[in-house]
Amino acid sequence: MVPPVVDIAWVSGQGGGLVLADVRWYLDGRSGREAFERGHLPGAVFVDLDNSLSGDPGAGRGRHPLPDPEVFAAGMSMLGIGDDTVVVAYDDQGGVIAARLVWMLRATGHDAALLDGGLLGYSGPLTADAPEEVPAHFTARPWPSGLLADIDDASDPSNVVLDARGRDRYHGHNEQVDPQAGHIPGALSLPCRENVDGDGFFLPVEVLRERFADAGAASGKPVVSYCGSGVTACHNLLALELCGFVPGRLYPGSWSEYSATPGRPVAT
Repeated sequence: MVPPVVDIAWVSGQGGGLVLADVRWYLDGRSGREAFERGHLPGAVFVDLDNSLSGDPGAGRGRHPLPDPEVFAAGMSMLGIGDDTVVVAYDDQGGVIAARLVWMLRATGHDAALLDGGLLGYSGPLTADAPEEVPAHFTARPWPSGLLADIDDASDPSNVVLDARGRDRYHGHNEQVDPQAGHIPGALSLPCRENVDGDGFFLPVEVLRERFADAGAASGKPVVSYCGSGVTACHNLLALELCGFVPGRLYPGSWSEYSATPGRPVAT
């Protein structure tokens, strides 16, 4: 399997045969598709987070639950991503959104990686040309239960629980999306955006490894990652893998599910 993070030189060295996936999405409501249409990496296809990488939101599911495997497979197929396609995904936020697609593909046994630096780290000219999308065969595979956590796992003190949101939301100072402000009791703040530098490139592996070790990833306890809705939490999971730690589990419902569940304690 390809490494979880690759650079543009690695992509260029493949000589084609892979799919670049633009996974721009914005919490403030801006359109990722419109941003893609204004300019994207040559040959890239646009992957819609809401339609291809998420199921229907609702009670007990959170804002971005994992889609049914058949829905995911259909979305990938229409974009020309098949069972044997190598996918390199990017966004313009250090990979924190694109990580969702990469995690989903890797979790189901497909070759996928984040483009280090993403759009902002690409020095070549962008294009507004519409990509040619030739459907491919992508087999629906169930989400592996061993890589998923539920609300009880995220509340279990025997797990190392990492909160990938910004520290302001973790501390309950700035919550404009979900029902309550704060975090899951016992969870540690490990903002995924701090995995990268100011230009969107991943920090050196030894720095990342110390960062995660300090948070308990080296303790031998199982790691559970969550965020607002199970999207940016994937960035921490890919960073864990990059550091060589035992794979963590994603809590897909994340804070959007937890904060809407009656009777669950909240910490600030």
